[in-house]
Amino acid sequence: MAVKLIAVDLDGTLLSSSNTILPETERTLKEASKQGIKVVLATGRPLSGVMSYNKQLGLSGAEQYDIVFNGAVIQNLAGRVLMNQEMNYRDFNAMLRLQRLSHVDVHFETTKCFWTCDRDLSVQMQINAATTNNVMKVRRREEIPQNFTFNKVSFTSTQGDDQINKLWNTIPDWAFDKYDIVRSFSNTIELDAKGASKGNALTELADRLKINQGKVMVFGDQGNDISMFENPNFKKVAMGNAIEIIKNNADYVTDDNDHNGIAKAVKKFVL
Repeated sequence: MAVKLIAVDLDGTLLSSSNTILPETERTLKEASKQGIKVVLATGRPLSGVMSYNKQLGLSGAEQYDIVFNGAVIQNLAGRVLMNQEMNYRDFNAMLRLQRLSHVDVHFETTKCFWTCDRDLSVQMQINAATTNNVMKVRRREEIPQNFTFNKVSFTSTQGDDQINKLWNTIPDWAFDKYDIVRSFSNTIELDAKGASKGNALTELADRLKINQGKVMVFGDQGNDISMFENPNFKKVAMGNAIEIIKNNADYVTDDNDHNGIAKAVKKFVL
């Protein structure tokens, strides 16, 4: 199979447990890029949270691309937005309704900053802002303008995973019908506009680049990667540390993120 595009999730996939790209994985992806293969980071983070990793891989400019906010936005590495799926003030109020189902915090992510109405920020919310180099704007509900738009929502908790479990088990059907909702980690629930997913965004990007879907290879490990593993045309590689649904939908299971799983699969199937 002549792979033309390699899409990699970030946390738990490209990044090791120490949040670094292992040297062998870096060398392998650089070699793939040198051979003309598009290397695309597909992540729940905003572009600001992945640019340092793009730079490390030697990726830059208007002809390289990232899928961010779990597929709500496609941007080139010069910052231009190619696709943008937003939610609005009505959705903002719906998120506050969901928040009342459990003791959770909620923050709203845009291409410029994060917003929240919560005064006591969970550790995970603080980590999300810090690791993505984003300002967290804390505002009262009445300070949020009615023309407010956002790309992604994250629910976290100051009281641990139990409250995230409670929310996950009580989200009503109307919310699943209206939004794409994923349990990205044990301590985080993420929500995007309906149809906004890594899988759909990757399909859109491949079409824009005139790359056949059968020449796309994807790597992932968690719930927000499932949409990429539902496309029957992609070459799907699960990390050794992936959740079972990812492994069950994969064409191949490679080593984990601490043992160069990406590098081993790319060398086996691509280089």
